[in-house]
Amino acid sequence: MFLTKPKLSFQNIINMNVGFFGIQYSFGLQQSAVNPIYDFLGASPDQLPILNLAGPITGLFIQPLIGAMSDKTWHPRWGRRKPYFFIGALLCSITLFFFPFSSSLWMAAGLLWILDVGNNTAMEPYRAFIADKLPASQHATGFLSQSFFTGLGITLANLSLFVFQKYLPQGNGQIPTWVYGSFFLGSVCSITSVLWSIRSTPEIPPTEEELAVLRAGKKGIAEPFIEIFHAIKEMPKVMWQLALVYLFQWYALFCYWQNVSKSIAQSVWHTSISANRELYQEAVGWTGLVNGWYNIATFLSAFGLAWLANKYSPKLVHVTCLILAGVGLIIFPYIENKYLLFAPMTGFGIAWASIMGIPFLMVIGKIPKEKYGVYMGIHNMIIVIPMLIQTITFGYILKYFLNNDPGNAITFAGAFLLIAALATTLIKSAPITNDVVVPLGGGH
Repeated sequence: MFLTKPKLSFQNIINMNVGFFGIQYSFGLQQSAVNPIYDFLGASPDQLPILNLAGPITGLFIQPLIGAMSDKTWHPRWGRRKPYFFIGALLCSITLFFFPFSSSLWMAAGLLWILDVGNNTAMEPYRAFIADKLPASQHATGFLSQSFFTGLGITLANLSLFVFQKYLPQGNGQIPTWVYGSFFLGSVCSITSVLWSIRSTPEIPPTEEELAVLRAGKKGIAEPFIEIFHAIKEMPKVMWQLALVYLFQWYALFCYWQNVSKSIAQSVWHTSISANRELYQEAVGWTGLVNGWYNIATFLSAFGLAWLANKYSPKLVHVTCLILAGVGLIIFPYIENKYLLFAPMTGFGIAWASIMGIPFLMVIGKIPKEKYGVYMGIHNMIIVIPMLIQTITFGYILKYFLNNDPGNAITFAGAFLLIAALATTLIKSAPITNDVVVPLGGGH
């Protein structure tokens, strides 16, 4: 059966993705604020990877499960994907509010687990939402608009850290008072932005035939797990190829996020949290500005990358972007002028736009439309497995091979991004050609 989907206006595509802004604000705080909170609560550098275990574990299980469940969901009023947006965003908002009140290392780690469950519940159906609503010729605009809101949300999260660090009192507690402002703002952004998308964007109702298939497919609590298992068995070859890229790409990104504030403190301020707590707080604030800048580069470049992907190929765009990021991270720890840090972060930001959008273009044409949710969840599994490997292995690597040096960790991450670029050249994916979505039968 062939299904031609109507094209949406640019404004409609923006409205449907506004909710991604709040989800990514939360993710931005995880990138830039959670590890410094661990530092403030007394974590040692080699503890940070294992303390970040929540992200990969929840992503590994929650996203494919939510994807499979949303594929089998339809409610005349609430829709298919929207209930999961709302539940996830609400959980994020509540957790963000309580996070800065963490009184111990393990309380903060526990709240991160809850926050990641909310983030994954909200984010996974958003990928499938693009495939549900848009014809193939608008997939690039749809996925790269999510990159735009990724950059915008994470930019605000990081800039809030810088601004609040400058203008709010430090306080006398273990966690500085200015951290509270960023998390409270994130709590508001998470739920309000998702509600915007829910109210502004109707979902496409299933046909009577599709409803019959949905009802027939509901076979009990084990059905989502069976669906995931069968989908993995039939996974398109391009997704296996992408898994190799992700092994190096996401391992590297986790290394960066865990070590960037300490690297900046070391290279620019020549200090650490144990040497000078006040100077380290300045470094954390500047890290927010640096990460904010790369996310500005992300949302400024997102739609340009969509044009390049359509004109040339998603693969070529992604290879180029990963090289930019890899070279940038290799030189990053050697920069002592805090303003010059923005130069390599520009390339990193462009790569982040590609990372958050381009890979979906490589795989979406190979996925059966009735399994968009479960395959977007499986796609996330191949993202979080490298993160899980990183959390288990990198503490040992950092301690015994990289001398617990955050600058060495950043350089290590840059080298892994270059390997990811090389692995991307091995991918064979179909070009973006038309507006017709053809239900495929799975397999290669």
